[in-house]
Amino acid sequence: MAEWKDKFLERYSELTDIEKFKEVSLKPMRKSIRTNTIKTTIEVIKERFGDSLEQVPWCKEGFFIKKKGVGNTLEHYLGYIYLQGAASMIPPVVLQPKEGDMVLDMCASPGSKTSQMAAMMNNKGMIVANDSILQRLKPLTMNLQRCGVINTVITKMEGRRFKTNFDKILVDAPCSGMGTIRKSYKTIKMWNPNTIKRMAGVQKQLIKTGFDNLNEGGTMVYSTCTLEPHENESVVNFLLENYDNAKIEKINIEMKRGKSVDEFEGECYDSDVKKCLRIWPQDNDTEGFFVARIKKV
Repeated sequence: MAEWKDKFLERYSELTDIEKFKEVSLKPMRKSIRTNTIKTTIEVIKERFGDSLEQVPWCKEGFFIKKKGVGNTLEHYLGYIYLQGAASMIPPVVLQPKEGDMVLDMCASPGSKTSQMAAMMNNKGMIVANDSILQRLKPLTMNLQRCGVINTVITKMEGRRFKTNFDKILVDAPCSGMGTIRKSYKTIKMWNPNTIKRMAGVQKQLIKTGFDNLNEGGTMVYSTCTLEPHENESVVNFLLENYDNAKIEKINIEMKRGKSVDEFEGECYDSDVKKCLRIWPQDNDTEGFFVARIKKV
């Protein structure tokens, strides 16, 4: 059983209903899969898994699944399905890459969102799937091969060093992972405000570089699996303070969402951060997530 830190509980009590948060965070995650439409169809997957499936409301290819051992099924080995958290499917749905787009996935490994975007693009156009750590390129490569992705180039470099123009950019930033307690209780034990501040510094570099590499009229999605305002609203606010041509767009997805954070620990944020999507685990019985859709005008 997880041991909650007093400072953690005090901090999160300011942000959400702490008792509901604790209750849901200690429940196992609902398993979910995404149909890989590069190799098969939604109808085929419905036929094969039948009543064990429940539709993920915000992703037509996504399903909650009750079947055990789904990672050992033929459908998984053949790349017909991808085991992916339901909340993790949101950033590509918000970014909406199309055939012919030039797309950057700045922090791509292990490839769940990259393969999702490739399917949305019908394996056309081009995706640059990047990661800065060599060991993380192996699962990225294996997952893209398994899913039959052919419109993607894999690169290894620090995200902040990109100097290329893209139509769409996904910055699914490395973070403290405080939305993923349901996957691993040790996340609570590892929680440290100083680590969060260091992560925020990296995230600000990444969101700035992403916006610098975005074509005029292009769209960037910034997302994390953390619930920390310093890694979410504060990072988006940083971008708005430094770029007059950055516009936050409202995310129109039918789902329960948490209230945005207007200020936190002495920081006041631009009113446009209210357009971002903040999802608590108790909102939709998923992991916690944060998503911002940004237009370069």
